Amino acid sequence: MTRSLRATLTALPLAGLISIGLAIPAAAEPPGVPDPATAKAELAELTVAADGSMDGYSREKFPHWIDGPDNCNTREAVLKRDGDGVEVGSDCYPTAGSWVSPYDGETWTQPSDVDIDHIVPLAAAWRSGAAEWTQDQRQAFANDLEGPQLIAVTDNVNQEKGDQTPDAWMPPATDYHCTYASMWVGTKHKYQLTITEAEKGALQTALDGC
Repeated sequence: MTRSLRATLTALPLAGLISIGLAIPAAAEPPGVPDPATAKAELAELTVAADGSMDGYSREKFPHWIDGPDNCNTREAVLKRDGDGVEVGSDCYPTAGSWVSPYDGETWTQPSDVDIDHIVPLAAAWRSGAAEWTQDQRQAFANDLEGPQLIAVTDNVNQEKGDQTPDAWMPPATDYHCTYASMWVGTKHKYQLTITEAEKGALQTALDGC
């Protein structure tokens, strides 16, 4: 679906969407998202500390996207996991499918319109403990398909997020703040990364609204 077509469909009333038989799939969720009660408990266990230095940071110190055992790289694996009706070619790149971005509710049919977001951005991880990790540990973090760290979302929304933490940025879709905060806490808890006071406050507020 092109952006212009998506805008046209968005402008239609719900009855119009039903009448043309358009099925709107639900957005996928990554695995391992803690429930709100668990996220609150995990948030309380995180160490509060000021952000560390960005000295020495480079995205190349978090190697991604790496190839998996099925010859799909991590990005392709998330596109397959989070999409609806995804078909792939011999090189594992999607040839069909659609993706609903939970950050803004938009639907895309071109993989190029979709980014794979690191819930906890690589730079944010570096500032909160990953600077002390080995390269192998950072690679595992950047390609984690088992926890709630990777998700397919609208490309420009992900670019607006950048490396910001929840006290500075939350998804435009306010009804997703609870899930987003739970994923953020689950990831930081799994990797024992620190949080700032402001970050903790924003996460607590989001979780209190669940």
